[in-house]
Amino acid sequence: MSLQTKLTGKVAVVTASTEGIGFAIAKRLAIDGASVVISSRKKEKVDKAVDDIKLVSNKVSGIPCHVGKAEERQRLLDFAVSQYGGIDILVSNAAVNPVMCQILDTPEDAWDKIFDVNVKSAFLLTKQIVPLMEARGGGSILYVSSIAAFKPMEIIGAYSVSKTTLLGLTKAVAAQCVSSNIRVNCLCPGVIETKFSEGITAHDSTGELLMQYVPMGRIGKPDECAGLVSFLCSDDASYITGETFCVAGGYFSRL
Repeated sequence: MSLQTKLTGKVAVVTASTEGIGFAIAKRLAIDGASVVISSRKKEKVDKAVDDIKLVSNKVSGIPCHVGKAEERQRLLDFAVSQYGGIDILVSNAAVNPVMCQILDTPEDAWDKIFDVNVKSAFLLTKQIVPLMEARGGGSILYVSSIAAFKPMEIIGAYSVSKTTLLGLTKAVAAQCVSSNIRVNCLCPGVIETKFSEGITAHDSTGELLMQYVPMGRIGKPDECAGLVSFLCSDDASYITGETFCVAGGYFSRL
């Protein structure tokens, strides 16, 4: 089975996929043969991302979606089914971090927003999509967590805890869905070159401190996360479920 055809016939929905890690994943899934539905909150970003991926695959479409809103999640899934006939793969990548502070300094409204988007929306989207995967005879779900799930970063305390929660969600959903031939796994990126990471690495001193804990001594690239996700969503990973995989240059990654 060639790299370009291992996902042929599969339909993938990737949230928050117009830039950064989400975009890299969507592009790689398309290259590897999947029909891909991308999404984010802003239509202009969706349109641009679709055009960019069309340079490597015609099997891509997109729709705006705020994953925190039930009606927009449903519209996303209905769109995918109408475009491609069903859904086989979900990559839940959407996340927010409205504050940079230690955990006990986190305002209640910021805490609620972080958990609503990073955890609750992933859970609710899973509930909505599992019946669609069951109708196809199975599927693959991939949650995008963070290396901060294992070792919380002080300035993004609440965000870190929300990402730890996804590790538990992975285990719980995997156990319930195994009888439906749905595999569930989790990706924990380290410090990756994205707009989000700029908030952490913008200051030279912070960036230098982080690199002291990364044995490879550099920031990762979004594409370095995408290949692993494609593998986990393919039949090559048919005996893997309930697991968490780190792409972090060797950064500390165990509880």
